[in-house]
Parts: sequence; structure tokens; C-alpha cells
Amino acid sequence: MKFLDEAKVYIRSGDGGAGCVSFRREKFVEFGGPDGGDGGRGGDVVAEAVDGLNTLIDYRYQQHFKAKTGTHGMGANRTGKSAPATILKLPVGTQILAEDKETILADLTEIGQTAILARGGLGGRGNATFKSSTNQAPRRADPGEPGEDRWVWLRLKLIADAGLVGLPNAGKSTFLNAVSRAKPKIGDYPFTTLHPQLGVVGVDSHEFVIADIPGLIEGAHEGSGLGDRFLGHIERCQVLLHLIDGVEDNVVEAYRTIRHELTAYGNGLDEKPEIVAINKSDASIPELLAEQVAALRKETDAPILGISGAAGTGVIDALRALWRVIEPFRKAEAERRAAEAEKKAPPEEELEPKPWSPL
Repeated sequence: MKFLDEAKVYIRSGDGGAGCVSFRREKFVEFGGPDGGDGGRGGDVVAEAVDGLNTLIDYRYQQHFKAKTGTHGMGANRTGKSAPATILKLPVGTQILAEDKETILADLTEIGQTAILARGGLGGRGNATFKSSTNQAPRRADPGEPGEDRWVWLRLKLIADAGLVGLPNAGKSTFLNAVSRAKPKIGDYPFTTLHPQLGVVGVDSHEFVIADIPGLIEGAHEGSGLGDRFLGHIERCQVLLHLIDGVEDNVVEAYRTIRHELTAYGNGLDEKPEIVAINKSDASIPELLAEQVAALRKETDAPILGISGAAGTGVIDALRALWRVIEPFRKAEAERRAAEAEKKAPPEEELEPKPWSPL
């Protein structure tokens, strides 16, 4: 399946059904009168986050989504049926933005979360509604309200606990392949990774998700290389694992390049907790690795590790370091969910069965 993380679609909610003008006329019925029913409500356009999707490819081939019109009112005081909602099923992590691509209309971060993007029009009133003591035979009925229509942008930001960043060929895909069952493309040439990859990793009976994105180069925020658009997929991460190629001539310059691009991108990426890992340590000597660590220590206070994704050296230590940052976020999220569940739970006295009484 091809990966697509952005799409533009047109949505239109349904119009309300028209009210009906009708009069009751039956043989042997002395009193008739207006009996036109109201129209039904038009269908809403609703976005829903569902499990099992990780791309917006379905919205490349269908860009128009229109809800149905409500059923018109009928005689005998019959109200028209409301139209069903049109549901856009989206991956978890999808943001819905207005046409200006800046105003966020909804942010779907949990499975089952929904958001109404366009409300259906209300149904028109039938002539029975307008009956009064001074107007006993109204011939007026309202048309249904029109629905809403707009163009919206769908932007997918993957849900991951940790994100991998680094220059091309820093070994990000090799690391993800070593610690998870993900099978990203691996090659000895730049930009092997062309779209984000997710992998579930486990360490010390804990599990979390790592996101791998295409490599950054100097000037990515200006469009160089593959640009920095993929950085949106690590905005939701709690920690970044910054991989640096240990066989680079200048690891400090490589570190500065990535940090500059994160700062230029903004959205808080440069403020996230970071763990620096000098990769391909199996191809280096201990003395050189010690010099690289000492040089990087002058640039950052973040933990600095020596690892090798290909040989598996230091990989567990890197995962443990990531988990130490992720764990407090997990606990805070669990407490938040428990508090929300407690608010929704009915009071204890309502749960106790009431004694039977014949009165």
C-alpha cells in the first residue's frame, strides 16, 4: 500500500427536507385542518479515527463526500426521516485543517474519536406548525436549511513514542530493523527511506513505538533533499533518538546540522528530550569513539551512547534510555484516562439496587 500523509477533500452536509403543505379532508370527518409534517434533518459529515489504517491513500482517489438530503415532510403529520451521516474513516493521528492549512478543525488522537466537520441542515416546518386560532388554514411551509460545504485538508501525523532523526545513511532504518519487526528498506546510498516507518519495540517487558523518517540534510527547511515535511510525524513523540554516523569525519557538524533543521522547523521539536547515539561503533576504535563523545559533550547535555544497529551493540541500552523518558508520559496518560473514566461513571448510590415497593 502506498503511503500518503496529506490529502485535500471536499465535504458537503445534506440539506434539510422541506416541510409539507397538506390538509386533512375525509368524508364524515367534521373537523379537518392542516396536517403537513416537518422535513427531516440533512446528514452530517463526520470524521472518525479507526484502527487498522496508517495512510490516507483512499482519499487520493475520492475527493468529494456529500451527505444525503433529509426526507421531505408528508401529510397526516408525518415528519420526514433524517438522513444518515457520511463518515470519513481516518487513521489515528489525522488532523483536519481548514482550506488555509493553518486552522485546525479536529485532531483525532484516539481510536473511536469523532468530529463533526459539517452539520446537516435542519428540516423545514410543515403547515401544521403554523396553525393558530387566527390562522386556522395556513398554506405556508418552510424549505429545509441548506447544508454546509467546504474544502478541508487531511494531514496524518503518526502516533509514536520515540522518533529517529539523523542525516541520510546514519543507520536509522538499520536500527529500526534490528529492534522491531518492521522491514524498512536498507541501502548504502542516501535517502533509502522515502516515507515514514513505524516499529513496535520491546525492552524489559515494556513496549513502545518508534518512528523512522527520511533523513535530513542541510537546508531541508528550504526544500533541499526531501524537505522537512516528514518531521510532522515525530511532533507527537515524547523523545528523539538522534543517530550520528560514527564513521563521519566530523560528528559535531553532523549533530549541528540536524539540530539547526529541528529549530528551523519549530513546533517544539527542538525542545523535546533527546538521546544522542553514535552509530556504527563496530567500525570504529574505542579511542576514536571516546574522542567523539567528548566533542559532542561540549554541544549537548543529552545522554550520549555508542551503538551499532548492524551488530546489535548498545541497542538495549539505547532502548532503555528511551523508555526512561517515555515512562512518565505513559503514567500521566494512564492517570488522565482513569480520571476521565471516574467522571463518566455514575454515582455509587445509583449503582445500588433500590428495594422493591408495591407503591
